[in-house]
Amino acid sequence: MLKPKKLEKGSKVAIISPSSGLPYLYPEIYELGLEKIREVLQVEVIEMPTARMSPAQLYDNPALRAEDINECFRDHSINAIFTSIGGYESIRILPYLNTELIMENPKLIMGFSDATTFLAYLNSLGMVTFYGPSVMAGMAQIGNLPQSYTEHLQQFLFSEPPIYQYKPYAKWTNGYKDWSHLETLGQCQPFIENSEGWTFIQGNTLVEGKLWGGCIEVLEFMKATPYWIQEDFWQGKILFFETSEEKPTPMQVGYMLRNYGMQGVFSKVKGIIFGRPKDYTAKEKQELDDILVSIIAKEFGASDLTIVSSFDFGHTDPKLILPLGCKVSLDPICQEVILKESPFKADVDSF
Repeated sequence: MLKPKKLEKGSKVAIISPSSGLPYLYPEIYELGLEKIREVLQVEVIEMPTARMSPAQLYDNPALRAEDINECFRDHSINAIFTSIGGYESIRILPYLNTELIMENPKLIMGFSDATTFLAYLNSLGMVTFYGPSVMAGMAQIGNLPQSYTEHLQQFLFSEPPIYQYKPYAKWTNGYKDWSHLETLGQCQPFIENSEGWTFIQGNTLVEGKLWGGCIEVLEFMKATPYWIQEDFWQGKILFFETSEEKPTPMQVGYMLRNYGMQGVFSKVKGIIFGRPKDYTAKEKQELDDILVSIIAKEFGASDLTIVSSFDFGHTDPKLILPLGCKVSLDPICQEVILKESPFKADVDSF
């Protein structure tokens, strides 16, 4: 895997809008996100040309959105790239990405939700990418999220730990208060105590594999396109999936999982991490866990495949950062998820 350099104080972080023009529609929450990035991460923010474009301009110009990404990798003064927010059709930018240029200049590129398209694609070409918070969803709320989240961002993005042990957050929220109400800007919906942590719903032995995944609905957009995964890619992977704010039902998630089963994926991967589904009731979460086991174990015979659910990433907050292409271990006995290698370039590889 091609790895980027870690961030340092004063690093230049470029902001892109590869999916939608929400910074144009909600400039206050966007500005708050930029402010928190500068304050908490102590980096220099560089806004790319499309960062504040209107939704119509962005929709009509996928090549411009892609060129922002190309330019970020071309510009040697830029150290990292953060997305402003997600969307629904970033799949359209993939034909315009200069993948040769990008692979020659690996950098930290991070986002979630619709960013799944280019994060998953670039990782499949050989570069580590990062599934984590965006400017408007995750960064703008830093002041109203647990201190452990700030510590996670700082430790994860600025150090080169050979081993990083993920920990469940003590509490979580399904989302944010209305961005159009300036008096509650950056505040979150009520928090829920995370008394049970993650759930290891299947598997009884420690497994290791390299991370790959994203928003399960967005990955559906990629299937049967030239940007989908080659058959031999799945071997030895640990998949991670999460659902969006559109809240697909447990059964709809099952339909998507069944497609992976029909591709033979469950016989090749080492494990699956499923994110906490946004806005699900306790009953719906249980239904989703039951469907995961029913489809993966019963329909496709992968009864030994280790599965972890309700993991802290994706569309609930606070989020953990998952680096696509890096080795993790899932330990059902100790109930642990551990990143086994640094996602960043070092003089000597840790593993």
